[in-house]
Amino acid sequence: MATERLVMRNVKEILRAKWELGLSNRQTAKSARVSPASVVNVVRRARAAGLSTYAEVVALDEADLEVRLYAEGGDGSGAAFPRVEPDCAWIHRERVRPGVTLDLLHQEYLVQYPGGLQYTAFCERYRAFLKRRQLSMRQHHVAGDKVFVDYSGKRPQLVDRATGEVREVELFVAVLGASNYSFAEATYTQRVHDFVGSHVRAFAFFQGVGRAVVPDNLKSGVTRACIYEPTIQRSYQHMAEHYGTAILPARARKPRDKAKVEGAVRIVQRWVLGRLRNRVFHSLTELNVAIRECVDDLNRRRMRTYGKSRLEMFEAFERATLLPLPRDHFEITEWKKAKVNIDYHVEFDGRLYSVPYRHVGEEVWIRATPTAVEVLLRERRIAAHPRNGKDRLSTIPDHMPSAHRAHAEWTPSRILSWAAKIGPETSALCSAILADRPHPEQGFRSCLGILRLAKKYGDARVEAACARCMRVGVRSYRSVESVLRHGLDAVAIDDLAGDTETPIDHANVRGRDYYLN
Repeated sequence: MATERLVMRNVKEILRAKWELGLSNRQTAKSARVSPASVVNVVRRARAAGLSTYAEVVALDEADLEVRLYAEGGDGSGAAFPRVEPDCAWIHRERVRPGVTLDLLHQEYLVQYPGGLQYTAFCERYRAFLKRRQLSMRQHHVAGDKVFVDYSGKRPQLVDRATGEVREVELFVAVLGASNYSFAEATYTQRVHDFVGSHVRAFAFFQGVGRAVVPDNLKSGVTRACIYEPTIQRSYQHMAEHYGTAILPARARKPRDKAKVEGAVRIVQRWVLGRLRNRVFHSLTELNVAIRECVDDLNRRRMRTYGKSRLEMFEAFERATLLPLPRDHFEITEWKKAKVNIDYHVEFDGRLYSVPYRHVGEEVWIRATPTAVEVLLRERRIAAHPRNGKDRLSTIPDHMPSAHRAHAEWTPSRILSWAAKIGPETSALCSAILADRPHPEQGFRSCLGILRLAKKYGDARVEAACARCMRVGVRSYRSVESVLRHGLDAVAIDDLAGDTETPIDHANVRGRDYYLN
């Protein structure tokens, strides 16, 4: 194999040291920081190219000098093998395969073209190709390694069929780093449930999972952005653990960290939103069906840079490198940190859920699925409730202190049922008390006080006292208790409806006619 080609600057320095300064091969090698064999090779090539003085070398620019020294077979001897330029698009496609390096590709290139470029020139051609394509040299995408995700700044729209109201929705985009195989869908929001759900559907579309997911620093995925130790949102982390992948957030305000998906978003905007701009959609399902059709066309479209479509590249080398999907279906969960309030309830999604009262003041985690809400303390479940019940308040009696539980067990129907056992007058008075209060619970204590008087005075006396209070129009515990304490329940009273009092005739009494004039 021929010696690796030196850059022309070093070649000129070697020839200057030999022909201008008259240094020996060892001295020249030491000065140019190359081996003595390289010095011999350069001088031999220069003489074979018809050069004999350093002045002739200075008269040539680097491109012409390279052609003079290396244009033939690679050793200056006019070898028969032609020098074939490498296919840089092929190099770029092959580099994404696991374990493939530029050195390996160069060796395979030389097997096919024995007189081809040496490694340095081979790499220079590839770098020039990348520069022409305006690709970042900093990122090297290996098949099956990363999935890049982001939301589009431009949003599709839904139109309410009844009112004509226009609503913007979000456009989620995911792309595989090596093959550029893309996925897109519309969701109502960027909230955790929609964000994680889009990942789940993207993995199902790819039929596999990348070893890492690279998102932006939106709050649904990263609760605290940090270059060194970002804090991943717990629901998002739970999803990553289920699929066996890792979350590698891009640095804040560093779009080139996720340049792959930034480019994919722009392509999806043109390929999807541009095509659908004149269509009207009334539902998210209808919109996503149209988006899927456009994305399928995009993935089948041949890319000029690589000479293949995204689907062909995905099928050729990336599908097999993805992690398999888990056997168990992932149930999307939402997590929230909360503090147990003094009323031994925690709040989630606008509703209150009880926990055992002894945990008041402690910090807990709330884990919510579409059907249930669990409360965890140090990873141990301490409460579980059905989600989205009819009532805003969900309280389990066992979570309450005994005194609160006893109070909570009382209802208007239970109180009236107990009052009826004492007698109809007692039941009527309790019913009137409950009806008089703005809220029935405000009359619970009054009624319970009346009912408990039966333990001290007996059912008959309480019934008589309630009858007297109803007759005179007083409705309170204190009135009944006063009647019993003073023994008025045993005193008969006249029928108030038939009582007529003698009018008072006095000079100071003006009478009703005075006020009518």
